[in-house]
Amino acid sequence: MAFLLAETNFALTGLIVLPLMVGMCLVLLPWYRSVKAAKFFGLGFSLLIFLYGLLLILPIRTIGSIIESRSWFTLANISVNYVLVLDGLNLWLIQLTTLLFPLALLASWRNIKEKEPIFFGLFLILESSILGALLAQDLLLFYIFWEVMLIPMFFLIGIWGGSERKYAASKFILYTLAGSLVWLLSLIFLANLAGSFNPTLLSLAAKNQSIHIQQMLFLSFVLAFAIKVPLFPFHTWLPDAHVQAPTAGSAILAGILLKLGGYGLLRFAIPMFPEIALSMSRALSILSVIAILYGAWVAFVQEDMKKLVAYSSVSHMGFVILGIFSFTLIGLQGSMLQMLNHGVSTSALFFLVGMIYDRAHTRNIADFSGIALRLPILTTLFFIVVLSSIGLPLTNGFIGEFLILNGTFTSTLQWGPILAMVASLGVVLSAAYLLWMFKRIFWGSYDNPAAKGNIYLAKDLTWREGLVLLPLIILIFWMGIHPQTFMIDSELIMKSIVTQIIPSIPISSGVNP
Repeated sequence: MAFLLAETNFALTGLIVLPLMVGMCLVLLPWYRSVKAAKFFGLGFSLLIFLYGLLLILPIRTIGSIIESRSWFTLANISVNYVLVLDGLNLWLIQLTTLLFPLALLASWRNIKEKEPIFFGLFLILESSILGALLAQDLLLFYIFWEVMLIPMFFLIGIWGGSERKYAASKFILYTLAGSLVWLLSLIFLANLAGSFNPTLLSLAAKNQSIHIQQMLFLSFVLAFAIKVPLFPFHTWLPDAHVQAPTAGSAILAGILLKLGGYGLLRFAIPMFPEIALSMSRALSILSVIAILYGAWVAFVQEDMKKLVAYSSVSHMGFVILGIFSFTLIGLQGSMLQMLNHGVSTSALFFLVGMIYDRAHTRNIADFSGIALRLPILTTLFFIVVLSSIGLPLTNGFIGEFLILNGTFTSTLQWGPILAMVASLGVVLSAAYLLWMFKRIFWGSYDNPAAKGNIYLAKDLTWREGLVLLPLIILIFWMGIHPQTFMIDSELIMKSIVTQIIPSIPISSGVNP
């Protein structure tokens, strides 16, 4: 069945079109008399899409990649092609995407009280656009999906978000659009020279330009991707968007959307401008270290649980960019794994915070004390996810950060050992702010009169909430104990990136942590 699917001419297109069609049905058709049926319809198809994605793993392991390529249109002598690629670089990001969406919909089953079919429909449209961006190989096609995904997320925050939802939604879309428009100008400039939006042809056209023009072009790519990551100092939209978004929106935003920035650097920016990427690696690595320390330090002083987790994302994604610009095989593999790790652990944290908020209608840390006595199962799972986020050995967070710091320390990057040592302080700070938050919420006296939220915490984890968390808890340990499952597919691609950047440096046979 898997190979039959892979050999068709529309296997990857089906992965994009299926959630789009179902999402449009939920948004446009009248479901007012059968809201529950609409929700089951959306959830059922999101699970079907997850199974669809799983069927594509075996062909990738066997034949290496699945490619769909068709001519699309030609305008002003510039050809645009419909090219989709599934390979080791995006395989597990696709799997993470298709897993998190049904979990997010299940987490939203009871806490979305209005326009539920539209909410579920927008989520599936968002999934379609994310999958399209991950699969697109032609850069105009990638740009279209990149921009389309802003629309459903804007409405998800703006309609179902918190009290400042309109401000947060507007800030989110304006920040992302600002960076994307600069990047679009560079794409148009290069496409006019190359006659195509094919990344290889665009790269050849760029190499014929002066070094200063190449630097400007590369920085336009970096700007768009750095805003999405987000890399310091382009991070200020993220805390507002996370805090105001509904729980499921925060989980998808942190779990998947942020990864598209790192993925864009690996798929397009660095292979297209290898020499410029190498020359700017030190500056971008320094910004990454600043993001690691700044995000951790600001998280430490937050009183809102959701905002604390949001700033932790700034810190943890800083590790991803640091590993990418180490340009070592071990650092690049660590970055790829850390993107997956962060998607699993931070999504789980947002789900858990949302479960507490659904009960108490407050996220203020000071409003809770000693709730481990009342909610032992939720406390246990919360503690496991906290340990994974701080990088405890045998959990997923440890191996990713270890590989990144190792790769940075042993790289040819100037100040590499110093940057690795300074970045390691981020691990210490993450342990400090996450364990401090956990201690204040779950330990102490349950009868503390200042803990106003405690009186609402009468019920431990429900079976539905357990179903949301169980796959993520399994992945936390699976990725920590056997990370090679998720690294073997990307190894050859990472080797090619290192060879392209630094061809004179021999590459070891692989990473076998």
